[in-house]
Amino acid sequence: MWSQMRIIHVLGVLTLAGSAGVASARPVVVAGGGSIEGVAEPGLTVYRGVPFAAPPTGAQRWREPQPVKPWTGVRRAEAFAPACMQTGVSMPGEPPPRTSEDCLYLNVWAPDHRPDERLPVLVWIHGGGYINGATSMPLYAGDRLARKGLIVVTVAYRLGPFGFLAHPELTKESARHGSGNYALMDQIAALRWVQRNVAAFGGDPGRVTIAGQSAGAMSVSLLMAAPAATGLFQRAIAQSGGVFEPTQIAPHYLLANAERAGVDYATSVGAHSLAELRKVSAAALLGGNAGAVGHPVIEPAVLPESPYDAYVAHHQRAVPVLIGWNADEARSLVDLSKVKAASFAQDIAQAWGPLPPPVIAAYPFAGDDQARKARADLERDLRFAWDMWTWARLQVAAGGKVWLYRFTQAPPFPAASVRAGWGASHFAELWYMFGHLDQESWAWRAADRRLSDAMVGYWANFVRSGDPNDATLPRWPAFTVAGAQVLKLGDPIAVGGVPELPGLQVFDAVYAHVRGAPVPAH
Repeated sequence: MWSQMRIIHVLGVLTLAGSAGVASARPVVVAGGGSIEGVAEPGLTVYRGVPFAAPPTGAQRWREPQPVKPWTGVRRAEAFAPACMQTGVSMPGEPPPRTSEDCLYLNVWAPDHRPDERLPVLVWIHGGGYINGATSMPLYAGDRLARKGLIVVTVAYRLGPFGFLAHPELTKESARHGSGNYALMDQIAALRWVQRNVAAFGGDPGRVTIAGQSAGAMSVSLLMAAPAATGLFQRAIAQSGGVFEPTQIAPHYLLANAERAGVDYATSVGAHSLAELRKVSAAALLGGNAGAVGHPVIEPAVLPESPYDAYVAHHQRAVPVLIGWNADEARSLVDLSKVKAASFAQDIAQAWGPLPPPVIAAYPFAGDDQARKARADLERDLRFAWDMWTWARLQVAAGGKVWLYRFTQAPPFPAASVRAGWGASHFAELWYMFGHLDQESWAWRAADRRLSDAMVGYWANFVRSGDPNDATLPRWPAFTVAGAQVLKLGDPIAVGGVPELPGLQVFDAVYAHVRGAPVPAH
């Protein structure tokens, strides 16, 4: 039975649409907890700060997200909501966002469309290492993609200890006998909101693409394997991020180890019980050793098995995926000026723990200059390229179609900026795929604009049909394990081999050996 509010919404659409056959300029919809008024912009309407779950505060801290409390009247969705509690910034050079523990909100960019039209939906999950990030960052604005005929939704999720704390008392109080992964529960709650409500904005709940970069891409890899996310999306995009390493080298992902880290963290912020933890101020919870509890956990509630094991067993969603990495990922993440040949192995061990000798040997160097390049290449493959390469192969094996890219374009970062010398770094593709070159007054070249137009086209096509190709763009062949080719997103756009392949094959061999060893306890 339709609710009275839904009847009012439908009558309003019929009244306001008029005889022109185009949606009204009056940007009011009924979704979630009530009526929402957006902001009309040329060719689209934007709804900012729309709640998709109740505030996760007080007694709701470290619990599954709860439904939004309905409101009366019309809620004006003009401004972004505060970002979730966090430390640092997700991209060097960006100002820190306004934050609050009350942060479970999303934003919608809806293009003008016919009332009977159902548009494909892109749901963007921001990056930030699971400790920071915000949907309000201008780079994530969905206006350019929306004007390609997409509904664009950007979602927030709890970060750091708020999003991932595992603790024995939390596990005990949970009906699912697990704890942690509240951030992933938030993302799933947002996807359920999309399924229930996106039609009110003109979206098609049967054509939803989840997408993200960095930690957002890692989230996509996890949602692909999360039973609770089944049926909530039909395709996936992941840019520079996945979680496929053996638990033998990442034992902190296991629930028992994460619970022990959670107890240590609680002590570090002066709490000796869950009740005391829930009374600690939000700001104080960012102190202590909060960095030790800001990661996903393999536990029954959301991730009952490691992502690698789930994909090998074909338990992930066998949906089309568009994934890839950047040629110079590490340049924005590691201070390469401090890399020295004499201390190379010690520096790696300090950052990552002792890596197997074959991994170090796969990146040879002589002298400091070569050592800097070796460190950049090693970090790129260790942190990003191997995960994307592995994801592509596992997805094809499960019967899914894959489009794999390697982004090679170096944006014209100003010489005097913090981004100088980054090259095709981590983050660099975002200006291009969101179509936002003109947000920055850099010396963009014609080749940059051609590439941006092409990437916006590829991404929009994929969201629309599950295939990035159309007759106007260079052909992007689907990935095959035998062919082992990627689309080089640079100048020019071209299909080719994987330059990182020798190093990636070393990681394959080392990780295969590691998986045969017992998982260490922390």
